[in-house]
Amino acid sequence: MKILAICGNGMGTSMVIKMKVKKFLETNGLQAEVLSCSLGESSGYLQQNIDIAMCSKNIVPNLKAPAQTTVLGLVNLMDEKEWGPEILKIMGK
Repeated sequence: MKILAICGNGMGTSMVIKMKVKKFLETNGLQAEVLSCSLGESSGYLQQNIDIAMCSKNIVPNLKAPAQTTVLGLVNLMDEKEWGPEILKIMGK
């Protein structure tokens, strides 16, 4: 399982989300490779068999995600209560 956190500029938000997702997975006894990037870098990353892409809702229309990638368009990327249940559902937990 690969999860990609994407932010508009790649100036830190995606890295913070990456760390939060890693901690969430560890707390729930799950494993995945978690990556982070800016919107500009995302097209290259999305070609690497990404299972889940997480980003702000306003970025979703600009993503070029393959059909096999589940895109989570979020209102608050920092809110684990928004994305946590979705990740658990996708991972079958």
